[in-house]
Amino acid sequence: MELILDGLNCPTCSAKIRQDIEKMPQVKRVEYNTISNKMQIDAEDSADEMVLRDMIEKIVHYYEPEVCVLDPKSETSALSEDVAVPKKTGGWLKKNAIALCGTVLFATAILMEKIIPAAAYFHLTAYLIAYLMIGGEVLLKSAKNIAKGKVFDENFLMSVATIGAMILGDFTEGVAVMLFYRVGETLSDYAQDKSVRSINDLLKLKIPYANLVMQDGTKQIPCEKVEVGDLLLVKSGEQVPVDAVVVSGTAYADTKSVTGEPVLRFVEADDEVYAGYIVTDGPITVKAIKRYQDSMIAKIIYLTKEASQNKSKTEKFITKFAAYYTPAVVIGAVLLGVLPPLLGFGTFGEWINRGLIFLVISCPCALVLSIPLGYFAGIGAASKQGILIKGANYLETLAKVKTAVFDKTGTLTKGSFTVQEMHAVSEMDFGLEETFAAAEHYSNHPIAKAIRKNFRGHIRDEEIADYKEFAGKGVSLTYKGRHIKAGTSAFLNEEDIPETAGRTAVLLSVDDRLAGYCVLADELKADTADAIRMLQEAGITKTVMLTGDRIDAAKRIAEQIGIDEVKGNLLPDEKVRAYREILSEGTILYAGDGINDAPVLAMADVGIAMGALGSDAAIEAADVVVMTDKLSEVGKAVRLAQYTRKIITQNIVFVLAVKFFILGLGALGIATMGEAVFADVGTALIATLNAMRILNHH
Repeated sequence: MELILDGLNCPTCSAKIRQDIEKMPQVKRVEYNTISNKMQIDAEDSADEMVLRDMIEKIVHYYEPEVCVLDPKSETSALSEDVAVPKKTGGWLKKNAIALCGTVLFATAILMEKIIPAAAYFHLTAYLIAYLMIGGEVLLKSAKNIAKGKVFDENFLMSVATIGAMILGDFTEGVAVMLFYRVGETLSDYAQDKSVRSINDLLKLKIPYANLVMQDGTKQIPCEKVEVGDLLLVKSGEQVPVDAVVVSGTAYADTKSVTGEPVLRFVEADDEVYAGYIVTDGPITVKAIKRYQDSMIAKIIYLTKEASQNKSKTEKFITKFAAYYTPAVVIGAVLLGVLPPLLGFGTFGEWINRGLIFLVISCPCALVLSIPLGYFAGIGAASKQGILIKGANYLETLAKVKTAVFDKTGTLTKGSFTVQEMHAVSEMDFGLEETFAAAEHYSNHPIAKAIRKNFRGHIRDEEIADYKEFAGKGVSLTYKGRHIKAGTSAFLNEEDIPETAGRTAVLLSVDDRLAGYCVLADELKADTADAIRMLQEAGITKTVMLTGDRIDAAKRIAEQIGIDEVKGNLLPDEKVRAYREILSEGTILYAGDGINDAPVLAMADVGIAMGALGSDAAIEAADVVVMTDKLSEVGKAVRLAQYTRKIITQNIVFVLAVKFFILGLGALGIATMGEAVFADVGTALIATLNAMRILNHH
């Protein structure tokens, strides 16, 4: 079952809702996605879906009465599914109006106590009313949870500690603790909301309509109704509605929505354009090559929305830690308040006060909120730079990478070959360029495209027969009655041509006799050398290139950019074997862009797909998708992951150090309620603000 919990923005409440649903007898597993507000429930086959949904709604409304539980397939939830922008369940002032009035009353009571110290009953009444106005919501939640048997949570800790302080006569401190707790909660919600919105900046990509070209003009239709092969008109200022190929017209297209960079790209007939590109000086006519649901933009939205579901080991540990830690400190606080006076050390009032201080200090909110927020912020910061990280677990693993492995064509190089030379070594019935173009007529390999582009004539389909393509090797066919093969020297059983040493070459044979060869060049990307250097500076100790290209050509490129090791002449299955040989080299990332990279991308500790020009298979298999064509973004992703880990480590060390230090002072009777408030709310605020620094990392 899938449900949209529309308006649920509180991470603590969503965790409680998930835990309650998981305890239902027929429920096996529950996952909640904070970005898309989607909850997925795995239940027994025998479960009644309507009964189950009613029970889930009751649990949701118990914690969050204003949240709407929707079916993802319904029209009502369509907006939530497409663009998961966090909803406000009411304005900030409206939601906190009573607490704000209570704060004013609290400040007035403190002032009046200084001016008219004799009016004790008036002061007591003012403090009690202020306390109820500020903390009423917390007290109510605590009472409801206790009624359900859920005692050990932050609401309970705050309620017991503040009520205890009021009973002991510490009215000012009791109200102050509750006030600072509410302030901390509000700021944490704001930080969470800001992180979600930073991710959703990438999701505001839904394209409203497409202009379908018809015989009598154009007709606006929803993008979801565009079929493969439809002709679409894209006017100046409009977005390309689906992945398509340009049929007529020329224009500059703004690629920012897909790549994350405001780059203008010139497009003309036969060029591919992705959904989300904005035509700046159209119009152009395009032919749809994918449905909207299968387009690049839909993939970006889906991958980003699913990112919050894959939690890191640190997040999972903190959740378990809090589950045991909170009951332990509550029991410790009770023992601290009761045992010493029973053993004759001091009075009950003195030790109960220490126990209450101990309770306030012990609340684990700072860790429970700031650590998931840190990973969330890391994913958000990456999204703003056009880097999709599919979950906190991959962000955490990326920070530990020690070995980087790369595909060559399309990853280290531009993947757009140009023909440099063609040489005939024997006479032919028809020209060398024509024969090469015929051989590569049906292939989609970048080398084949370059060879076809080099030929100015026209090859007719009916003149080609018995066409066969052998992955990583070459092609064989019959053209105008002649048996032709084109490919590697091994495929043609020929020796390497000396003039091609260190360069990419395709050999051609006609009727099993060597007829000629073609030398091509594939330029390095402008930032490749900088990217390798950036990774080495980030602590990557080994770099490896795996390629299907000739070993001498690959080594020449490796020397130019500083790659440590090269494995060439690899077929797709051989790439997998070559990768397995380096598995002992620590945590490994693999960056590639083609279909033949998909198996290795899936095997790698972190697979990175160069998504702007990458294949669908590579993007699906990868853990990280770089939407630009820049290899330097891989280095940025690694540095961002390391920065995120650094901030989260700072938060863990800071929060635990402060808490344990002040816990010790509280047990000894040195710490006051003020220090206790800092140890709880203060550390939570500082840790949250520290985590938000990740959002601005570049």
